[in-house]
Amino acid sequence: MSCHELEALRLALLNVLGTGDRTAREHAEAELEGHLEGPIEALANAETLDAIERHLDAALVDLEAEVAATDPDDPEYDYLRGRLVAVRDAERAVHRLTAQGESVLDGLADAHDVLHETFPVEE
Repeated sequence: MSCHELEALRLALLNVLGTGDRTAREHAEAELEGHLEGPIEALANAETLDAIERHLDAALVDLEAEVAATDPDDPEYDYLRGRLVAVRDAERAVHRLTAQGESVLDGLADAHDVLHETFPVEE
């Protein structure tokens, strides 16, 4: 059993953040070997936060369908439900990261405006 969504998300964040942690990348790629297709593959290859959010949402839809189709007496059922909770939590973390990034951009725009108001540029 593996958390393909979480490993694909790790790869995507390594891409977006430009992190060169070869060990983390190799570990995630090994975990995903043979499972890189559909939303998992798209998520693993995402290069923007927007793409991460889209592909993670699609992966969640697939995982929710898998949980719904699994018999509650199946030994994997509890694990699948736990995986669903973990991936939903990761989805909220990505939303927070996106919101924080947008807040930084807004703050920089405000700082730029204040700078020009304080020190007007003559044209």
